[in-house]
Amino acid sequence: MKIAIVGAAGRMGKMLCALAGGTDLEVVSKVDVAEGYDKVWTDDVEGVIDFSYHTAVPAAVTKAAEKGLAYVIGTTGLTTDEQKVVDAAAKKIPVVQSGNYSLGVNLLLELVKKAAQILGPEYDIEVTEMHHRHKKDAPSGTALMLAKAAAAGRGVKDDFTYGRKGDIGERPVGEIAIHALRGGSVVGDHTVMFAGDVERVELTHKAQGREAFAAGALKALKWAKGHKPGLYNMRDVLGFA
Repeated sequence: MKIAIVGAAGRMGKMLCALAGGTDLEVVSKVDVAEGYDKVWTDDVEGVIDFSYHTAVPAAVTKAAEKGLAYVIGTTGLTTDEQKVVDAAAKKIPVVQSGNYSLGVNLLLELVKKAAQILGPEYDIEVTEMHHRHKKDAPSGTALMLAKAAAAGRGVKDDFTYGRKGDIGERPVGEIAIHALRGGSVVGDHTVMFAGDVERVELTHKAQGREAFAAGALKALKWAKGHKPGLYNMRDVLGFA
């Protein structure tokens, strides 16, 4: 399959271009605003992987929908209006959208949901994530996915607390909180803590490189190519959903 990488000059974009060479996918368009990269993808492109910036997603996914191309989105931090454009495109083409494409993280989502269901509100849930100093959005898409998995396990709404400051009073029963750390060259660390009165359970995933994310995104595009229009996630691709 001939594919385009949108955001090809970024860390993930470069990794995708490198890994695709060892598969049956051929990168024919490396799209980025950076100097020396394609500004648009060619007409022979059959699928697109987007790891660009959230403001660039709407125009790109709309173009893909017009051309009937399978689309994979790894870009995070989309606004509500930007997400609506993605949702509209998914009515015309298969779109896989995930905040994380690694097998380990998607397994972690299942474990977090199950733990939240079993442990119940007696255990306080805190989600922490740490990424390199260059990451622009916070919290990470993966942290949000983990918090939503915990909420689903408890059967409650996605109503989270983001950090804390000042005289905030006692921690409310059932609160799910998310905290973002930034520094150094950390690829991505995520921990979900279930803190009880007499014990604490922590589920952690630490990425040692970007290869797992890139390999998952490439797998997702090949999977999407043969599916009907709709909005899917990596758990659909892996058969967890």
